[in-house]
Amino acid sequence: MNDAEAARAVRQWREAGPDLVVLDGFHALKHALRFGADVRSAVTSDKESALALAAELADDVTDAIKESVVEIPAHVLRELVPRVHATQIAALAVRRDRGTNLDALSALPRPSPLVILDNPRNLGNVGAVVRLAAGFGATGVITTGDMDPWHANAVRAGAGLHFATAVERLSPDDFPPGPLYALDPEGDDIRSMTIPDDALLAFGSERHGLSAAVRSRATKLLSLPMRPQVSSYNLATSVAMALFHWGGPSGAPEGRSAPPAP
Repeated sequence: MNDAEAARAVRQWREAGPDLVVLDGFHALKHALRFGADVRSAVTSDKESALALAAELADDVTDAIKESVVEIPAHVLRELVPRVHATQIAALAVRRDRGTNLDALSALPRPSPLVILDNPRNLGNVGAVVRLAAGFGATGVITTGDMDPWHANAVRAGAGLHFATAVERLSPDDFPPGPLYALDPEGDDIRSMTIPDDALLAFGSERHGLSAAVRSRATKLLSLPMRPQVSSYNLATSVAMALFHWGGPSGAPEGRSAPPAP
């Protein structure tokens, strides 16, 4: 361990501004690096294990991790990140530029749908949906309401894939153009519909469903098949079903596919 290097890394962490987000764990850092995040500080209490994990699961970022991750004492890591990830790695990265995200969300023609989460109440669900959207190649994820989709808990649940798609909070008045397909129990069976690439797919909150503001803007209401007396699906499950029905990406980026992260 290089004491001077460790002290500098800890100082950078403690002086971090609000434009930096926490990347909690190896997979979050891995994805952030793969998708061009500006990582300002990365620390671990066991660099040898971190490099072994990279070599086993993501050798394409091994060199970047070797260069950027600084080893610090375990007790100091616990001070910086009270809930230390099992991989003993944490990092800080610059949040994706809002203007860049808004440009990506509004650009036409749109090659894949946008996912809208209408006033979500669970940050873990938000992160899970971001992870799904990134995997399916959706254009982005928009949330309404007062929750920040870039909150550390959402980024943790999204395994750093906020950097692989456009994630922003907007009001319904500011939604990008495109036909809005809202998921609602009273809608037409989704299996009878074709979802166009430029669609906005809206999902209500876990408890209250769609807001009146979003529902009133819907081009079409769609419902997911569900056995009688079953109340609902988890939000991320609903998004996955709708995106799967849309069809998903035509091919993996750069001609390669990767196994799901453990």
